Amino acid sequence: MTLGLINANPVVHAKKERVPRTEESHSHSDDCWRSLTQIVNFVRDIRDPEHPYSLEQLSVLSEESITVDEKLGRILITFTPTIQHCSMAAVIGLCLRVKLKEFFPPHFKVRF
Repeated sequence: MTLGLINANPVVHAKKERVPRTEESHSHSDDCWRSLTQIVNFVRDIRDPEHPYSLEQLSVLSEESITVDEKLGRILITFTPTIQHCSMAAVIGLCLRVKLKEFFPPHFKVRF
């Protein structure tokens, strides 16, 4: 058995243009929901556990994979690892969870 990268040569995509942050986007007000753009900007730079690229650059995470339902108070994030049966999928999920817990006020629940 060889030890090494599971996906040694991932396809790397260009980063999308970043939407500038405003003072409003830094607010942790309880009475306002985060916008899709704010959430994307917050999680887009999470690094892949195996490679020096972001999840966005590897197309593991995209704006299309994040859904905000303000009526139900839910945010759904679906990520797609670069290969099937990726052993790092749980680590990626934990990274997203930690990042989202930093983003929302303490009374919000982050469930997977």
